[in-house]
Amino acid sequence: MSTTAESSAVGTATSLRNLYFVRFGFAIVWAACMFAVGSSLGPVTIGLLVLYPLFDVAAAIVDFRSSKTARPAVGLYFNMALSLLTAIALGVAVTSGIPAVLRIWGFWAITAGIVQLIVAIRRYKLGGQWAMILSGGISTFAGTSFILMAGGPNAMLTAVAGYAVLGGIFFLVSALRLHRVTRQAS
Repeated sequence: MSTTAESSAVGTATSLRNLYFVRFGFAIVWAACMFAVGSSLGPVTIGLLVLYPLFDVAAAIVDFRSSKTARPAVGLYFNMALSLLTAIALGVAVTSGIPAVLRIWGFWAITAGIVQLIVAIRRYKLGGQWAMILSGGISTFAGTSFILMAGGPNAMLTAVAGYAVLGGIFFLVSALRLHRVTRQAS
């Protein structure tokens, strides 16, 4: 690999590391708030539900702008559109109740998980992506469980808070791994 390519890869890894740290922090704070208010669909809960996919849109934009190598544009564009549509759909679904919200969240978790899996596989050579690959795979299973939960008697919004915590942990693991990779490359 040439010096320019190595420098660009390190720059991308550094940007992703920083973004993953921010995503970890957001997921933990968001989950704590959701655990505190998520027992019903009040105004704060609704705001949190819509905020999460909007934050995902913002993170995908930052990711796209900062990634200089292994730029999986199609996956990131798809993720941005999917997350924006999810925010809108959640805004509508809250009028129908918790089961409708869980179905929308579940569909989003499945599709976003598949996109995350594809993007992480394409970035595998950057390092630190195995946690994102695992997270994408788990997201598809979690989404399925949300859809199934929506049809049962125990439909709870706090389940999405647990999902956010697990996703945050995967972002933290990837950030730490990328930190190690960038230190070794420097």
